[in-house]
Amino acid sequence: MTRTSSRSTGRPLAGEYAEYARPDIDRVPGDDAVEALRVVAGETLDLLAPIDEGAAAGLTYAPGKWTLKEVVGHLADDERIFTYRALCIARGDSRELPGFDEKLYVAGAGFEQRSVAGLLAEYRAVRQATLELFAGLPAEAWVRRGMVNGYPASVRGLAFHIAGHELHHLRVLREKYLGRLG
Repeated sequence: MTRTSSRSTGRPLAGEYAEYARPDIDRVPGDDAVEALRVVAGETLDLLAPIDEGAAAGLTYAPGKWTLKEVVGHLADDERIFTYRALCIARGDSRELPGFDEKLYVAGAGFEQRSVAGLLAEYRAVRQATLELFAGLPAEAWVRRGMVNGYPASVRGLAFHIAGHELHHLRVLREKYLGRLG
C-alpha cells in the first residue's frame, strides 16, 4: 500500500526537465508528483481496462504507427527508465544518465503478442513500484538535480515527465485509436 505524503513535491521549474517535455508537463494537474501519478493511473486504467482483447489486436491509426498494445507497453518501459533516472538522482548519483531509443525498445518487446490484461497488469505493477519509491523520498531529494541524456533534470522534473508523457499518450489514444473500436 502506497504511503501518502503530507507534503507536496512542488511543480518543477524550467531547467528541471527536458525542454521538449514542457507542453506535456504543463498539462499535469496540481503541484504534487505522487498525487498526479495516482490520478493519471486511474485515467489510464479507466480508459484501457474495458477494451476487448479482440478489438485491441493490431489496432493502430495509421501504417507504421504503434499498436494500442505497443503504446501500453511503451508506457511501462518509459516509466521504468524515468523512475530509474529519478532514483539515481535522488540517491545522489552524479553520473550522467544515458538516453534510450523508445522505438528500438518497442520493436524488441513483442507487446502485440501479449494480452491487454497482461500489459495492464504490468503497467499497474510498475506504477505501484514508482509510487512506493516516490512516496518514501525525503523532501530534499525532490529537488536534487543530475544530467539525463544531455539535459539537467530534477527528481520532481522526471516524475512530472512520467505523468505528462502518459497524459500525452492518453490524448492520442482517445483521439486516434479508440474511435476505431466503434
